[in-house]
Parts: sequence; C-alpha cells; structure tokens
Amino acid sequence: MQDATCGIKFFYENCNFPQPFFPQTLIYYECIKDKPQQGRSKVILHVDMDAFFTSIEQRDNPELKGKPIIVGGLSKRGVVSAASYEARKFGIYSAMPIFQALKKYPGLIVVPVNKNKYAGTSQKIMKILKQYTPLVEPVSIDEAFLDITGCERLLGSHKNIAIDIKKRIKKELFLTCSIGVAPVKFLAKIASDMNKPNCITIIEKHEAKKFVLTVDIKKVPGVGEKAIKQMKILNIKTLGDINKFSLKILYKKFGKLGEKLFKFAQCIDNSKIKPKGKRKSISSETTLANDTVEMEVVKKNFLYHAQILGEKLRNKNFFTTNISIKLKFNDFSQITRQKKLKLSICSSSAIYKESLNLIKNLKINKKIRLIGISVSGLSHKKKPVQIDMFEQTKEKIDKWEKIDKTIDCISKKFGSNIIKKATLK
Repeated sequence: MQDATCGIKFFYENCNFPQPFFPQTLIYYECIKDKPQQGRSKVILHVDMDAFFTSIEQRDNPELKGKPIIVGGLSKRGVVSAASYEARKFGIYSAMPIFQALKKYPGLIVVPVNKNKYAGTSQKIMKILKQYTPLVEPVSIDEAFLDITGCERLLGSHKNIAIDIKKRIKKELFLTCSIGVAPVKFLAKIASDMNKPNCITIIEKHEAKKFVLTVDIKKVPGVGEKAIKQMKILNIKTLGDINKFSLKILYKKFGKLGEKLFKFAQCIDNSKIKPKGKRKSISSETTLANDTVEMEVVKKNFLYHAQILGEKLRNKNFFTTNISIKLKFNDFSQITRQKKLKLSICSSSAIYKESLNLIKNLKINKKIRLIGISVSGLSHKKKPVQIDMFEQTKEKIDKWEKIDKTIDCISKKFGSNIIKKATLK
C-alpha cells in the first residue's frame, strides 16, 4: 500500500526469511565499521511498542481484551500511566488524573501498575532487537532506535528487517509494535508514530527532503508547549516554515532547539545511535494520598524509599556516592537537595541517614504532595572504595550491609512485606 503524498509506504504483510544470527551480524558490523562510509546511506529504525503497559495486561488477562482499560495508581491522587486504544477513544490519555478519566468513561477498568512485569518484558524486547544489530539505543521502557546500516547484505532489505522484527515480537511476546524507517534518527521517530498501531512506515532517502517540509511542527521531537506558543506567533506550522527564518533568528528565539530545527528542516540529523551504557542513577518517589506539612510523614517516606533503593543497589552489586532528595509541593513547585558522599554506600540505613541530613535545615511552609530519593554516582561493588574513618567506620558499614542483605534474602523467599522497619508498620 502506498500513500500518494511523498511516496511514504506502509507495510502490513509478513515475511518468512531465516531468523537473524547475532554473532554474524556483530562480525559483519566489525568488518564494515572501519571502512569508508562514503556512499553508504544510513538506515535507522525506531521501534515503538503499541500501548505497552495496557497491551501487556490485555495479553495476560483475556477478559480485558477489547475493553477500555488504564494502568495507574489506585489512590484518589493516582494518574493514568497508560491507556488502551479502546480507552483513548473517550479522550483518556497518559498523565491524566484517574478521577478525571473515570468521569469521561465511568465503565473504565483500572489495573494497578506492575513495574517488574513491564521491565521484564522490555528486556525481552531489547534482547530481540540486539539480534539484528549491536547498535540499539533504548529510549524508554517501550521504544528503541536501531542503526541497521550495512546489515541489509546479511539480513535482507530494511523493509524485510522491520517486518521480521514485528513478526518475532508478536510470535514470542504476543505484542504489537509500530516501526519507523528513515535515513535519519528524528524522521524514524516521526514515522513510527504516523500510522499507529501495528504498522511499519518507511521514508526512503530520496523522499526524505520533500517529506520533511510537510511535517507538523508539533510532531517534531524536542518541540514542547512553550516553543509551540512562540511558533504560533511566528506562524510556524510545519518544518518547512522553519526555512523562512535565518539560523541567527531561530537561535535567538529558541536557543539550541532553534539550531536543531534549522538542520531538521534541511533533513540533517547527525545524532548517532548510542547503545545503552552504564546505569547512571536509580530513583524512587511517591505521590502522597493527602498533602502534608508533617516532617514525620516525610521521614517515614524517606525510610520507605531508602529501603527500596538500598535493595536495588545490593541486587545489582552497586555502591552510590551521591544522594539527592526531591519534595514537590501542592502548587507543583519543587525543591531538590543533593550531597556527594566521601564514601560509597549501599545500605538502606545509610541512604536514610543521608536523606535526613539533606532536609535538616530546610524551612517548609507549603504542603508537600510528592516525596522522593535518588542515588547516582554508581560504581560496582568490586571496585576499591575510599573510606573516611572519621565519619563512619568500615565495621559499622559492613554490619548494616550484612543486616540489609539478610533482610533481602528473607524478602525474596517469603515476600517483600514479610519484614519491615517498625516505623513503616
């Protein structure tokens, strides 16, 4: 099927060629990466799962199939994390307060968030994608970019590669995705969203420059509400309209975004696919059921999040050297505080203690609606750690780590709620 505008093609058929063999792909990539790339057209894929969270819930519970459902928090302050396509027909979307979503459709089914299930499925998807090319950049839990430049000789055309990815995800995980194929990264992302759900949209290299001129400016990655307000004043509706202005004016009006848009309008995007590196931070936060000014509530939440973060660090064999806290108020303003530690820690008690130190001198005169802690500066446990003996002895650190690890083992065997700090009961 081919659209008359700009020659964009949409493919829905299946393809029966041999499954890709990752070691061969890697060897081939190693062979071509040192060769001159002149004349070799880049081919970028953007794989975006369709209504990821709700599709998983509908897959795992057949009774939910075809029904308007949302995934989100069950408290009265909860928000929609994801909405099924059936729910979207009623004007329900992500980040909408759940009470508002229920007003739009009282028969809406609310399913609690299951982060572990979604993360596990995401890992399986990324594993499939890495069998086509080592150049896979996860953008979020449900989307990723792939650079398949040069892989066509081994795996077939970019069309066939995209079809096979869809086929494998459907066969192995019973989920659908939409894929955009283009010669540059930003166009691949735009393409994947054009005909959702469950389709492939291909923008060929010879079509790209013409197509770019027609792209709705609201669909361009990086363009937010603030920029759109300014663009309305300048009568910028498409990327093609960007060409009416000089780089100097665009930079003055939009800063670095203006410079990026200037290049996008000429179909230039030099950003590369960046395979996932080391994890930089881990965070945990909660929106309170009721706003509060009570510091005891803050401390109790800090203890809860410190336990979660400590367990995650120990499971990954990580230490942290940076602690930061976040408090968001009922007027949606927020404050953050952070501290670089002189020693590396992974004990929940140590994270809790450092979090309390960060709020010790804070004067809070507004109600708090969200409380969170984040740890960063992560390093592997096997790396040598510099200990400041004047602040905390190594023996004390080891003692709390052993206690935490014992609690972790008990929790894994009998459930996370079997043992808790007394103040959390």
